[in-house]
Amino acid sequence: MPDSSGPARLHAVVSGMVQGVHYRATTIRQASALGLTGWVRNMRNGSVEVMAEGPREQLEALVQYLWNGPPAASVTAVDVEWAEPTGEFSSFRVRF
Repeated sequence: MPDSSGPARLHAVVSGMVQGVHYRATTIRQASALGLTGWVRNMRNGSVEVMAEGPREQLEALVQYLWNGPPAASVTAVDVEWAEPTGEFSSFRVRF
């Protein structure tokens, strides 16, 4: 578990009505505004997967956003795992 005040890595799987509602696009905007790096992608089972790195406080703000998403989304669960950051990302984008 990373230090609660330092950089961290977030892996989240968001369930509900989260595909076809601009969830990925708004997640990119939110993550970029928070200064985070990583990616977001649709999964075959209808959920959305997010991998992000940055300061823990900003990652926690992203988790709060993930629970809401864009107006057309209906989030039923956000499963979150924390890890040490790897520094492998240079921006935040869609991953296919």
